[in-house]
Amino acid sequence: MSFLDVHQGKSPLVLGLPHTGTDLPEEIAANLNERGRALADTDWHVHDLYADLVPDVTTVRTRIHRYVIDVNRDPTGTSLYPGQNTTALCPLTDFDGSSIYQEGCEPSETEIERRRLVYNAPYHEALQAELDRVKTLHGFAILYDCHSIRSRVPFLFEGTLSDFNVGTNDGTTCDNRIEQHVIDACSRAESYTCILNGRFKGGWTTRHYGRPKEGLHAIQMELAQSSYMVERAPWTYDPAKADQLRAHLKIILATLRNWRPA
Repeated sequence: MSFLDVHQGKSPLVLGLPHTGTDLPEEIAANLNERGRALADTDWHVHDLYADLVPDVTTVRTRIHRYVIDVNRDPTGTSLYPGQNTTALCPLTDFDGSSIYQEGCEPSETEIERRRLVYNAPYHEALQAELDRVKTLHGFAILYDCHSIRSRVPFLFEGTLSDFNVGTNDGTTCDNRIEQHVIDACSRAESYTCILNGRFKGGWTTRHYGRPKEGLHAIQMELAQSSYMVERAPWTYDPAKADQLRAHLKIILATLRNWRPA
């Protein structure tokens, strides 16, 4: 698929990159309002942040923006965080709770299903294929789902987000040693803050693919964007901050790449 970037590695580690894309099909962009076309809720620069940290990892990335369809939401539309503010499979608002569509131009149920088939399903077919491939090679696979968000988003959470937000759906999506290795590495990162299964426990991707008893382990990392970039338009990458953060991300990925079941 032209909107999918898949790089195959030989290690057990697969990186999912669901929210770094900024592509908008013309017919969808035409229905967005100015706020929607600003694409403020992109996981800015995350594919660059993780690039070439460790060898032989597989990456699966979609270049389609999350405002078209969010590939980290339940395809049935069921909320991942009942009772909390969140955004939908095909978002109607941004992370500040403001509409992203021109009035009367919101997608219909038919349009949402079309987007699911055209953009969502192929991403997950590619991700599943890569997890199956590396599991065949090693007997297990580890999915590390890469995310970032502004450190302050009052519509979604109170206060300031930790720098490292590790999600395993309360320890259910991976071997507990994987969870511990990652949170230990985050805790040792001097001058950074971290939390396990806080506001972000892992999206649909982590929960869907994380089946440790079957040799499929999944963990989500939500980074506060303040740790590597400027959190306002034009969303500038900060090389000094990013290089410091990349050193810690390299340790995390290297640990996961080298992990083996007992």
